[in-house]
Amino acid sequence: VQLQASGGGLVQVGGSLRLSCVASGRTFRSYTVAWFRQAPGKEREFVAAIRWSGGSTFYADSVKGRFTISRDNAKNTGYLQMNSLKPEDTAVYYCAASGSVINTSVRYEASYEYWGQGTQVTVSS
Repeated sequence: VQLQASGGGLVQVGGSLRLSCVASGRTFRSYTVAWFRQAPGKEREFVAAIRWSGGSTFYADSVKGRFTISRDNAKNTGYLQMNSLKPEDTAVYYCAASGSVINTSVRYEASYEYWGQGTQVTVSS
């Protein structure tokens, strides 16, 4: 599976962006898709994840209520809708996918076999 993330950009505080993660490969619909982010000088951190069926979603506390993860298996695409953006959301955002991650491990980088190249999100105050 190859992943291509896009949709990042520069936005003002309180604004919105939608990130997309397009996957190649017929098995995408069976994968868990996640978003991680890495701010300058910080470690990469979990943002959100969604199960293959879309029935289960997981969020970091810092984005809960502001970000929404979704997917369209027919389009082999995962999305991250980001609303009410804050300066602390500034980071490079990465999408990731896994065919075998369990619920208790969705927040860990090591659980994901496939990664996209990252897209920059900058929130200006």
